[in-house]
Amino acid sequence: MSSNPMLKQNIAENVILEGKPMSISGAINKTAILLGIVVLVAYYAWTLCAGGFSDKANMFLIGGSVIGLILAIITSFNPKASPVTAPAYAVCEGFVVGVVSYAYGAMFEGIVFNALGITILALFAMLFMYKTKVLQATPTFRKTIIVATFAVMIFYLAGFIGALLGHPMTVFNGGATGIVISVVICAIAAFNFILDFDFIEQGERNNLPDYFEWYGGFALLVTLVWLYLEILRLLAQLSKRD
Repeated sequence: MSSNPMLKQNIAENVILEGKPMSISGAINKTAILLGIVVLVAYYAWTLCAGGFSDKANMFLIGGSVIGLILAIITSFNPKASPVTAPAYAVCEGFVVGVVSYAYGAMFEGIVFNALGITILALFAMLFMYKTKVLQATPTFRKTIIVATFAVMIFYLAGFIGALLGHPMTVFNGGATGIVISVVICAIAAFNFILDFDFIEQGERNNLPDYFEWYGGFALLVTLVWLYLEILRLLAQLSKRD
C-alpha cells in the first residue's frame, strides 16, 4: 500500500488546464482499464503458480512489489506521468495479487472468492454512503483518515524492518490482537474510498486536466488492492481459529 491521501489534494493545486478536462465517467473508464490489467496479469501469475513455476512466480512477486512501489511514488508526485505509470503499476500489482491469492487459496479453500466478494461489497457500500452523504470528505474526516493511513504505513515499515533483522511480525497468527488490527486496517482502507471518490468528483468540478482521470483510477486501484490483500489476511486469521 503506497497511496498518499494528502497528495490527492495538494498535487492538484495550481494545475493549469491544457486541453480536455477530466470527467467522472473518464475516471471510471480508466479505473476499469486498470482493473482489467490487474485481473489478466493476476490470472497469468496464478497459472504460473498452479503449473509449478513457483520460483518464477516468486521472482515476479518480488519484482512487482519493488517496481510497483517505485511507480506508485512516481505517480503520486507526478500525476502527469500517470497515463504511463498507472498501467505499469497495474501490471506490477497483478503479479502481486495473483501470487498472493494463489498462496492463500492453497491454504484456505474459498478464501479468494470470499475476499473478492467482500472487497466489492465494501467498494459499493462506501460509494453508496458517499452518494447519500452519510460519509463525506469533510476536513475532520480527511485529517483522521490521513493520520490513520500514515500510522498504518509506519506499522508496515516497522514490520518490514523487523523481518529484515530476523524478527518477523508474528501478531497476525490468528490471535485476537492480530484480528483486531486487521479489522482496523481494513476499515481505514475502506474509508480511503471516500477520499478517492471526493478527489475524482472535485477534479471534474475544478476542470483538472484529463490525465487526472488516470491518476484518479490509480488512487482507486491502490485502495482496492490494499483492501483486498488485507481482507485476505483477515479471513486467513479467522480460518486459523476454526
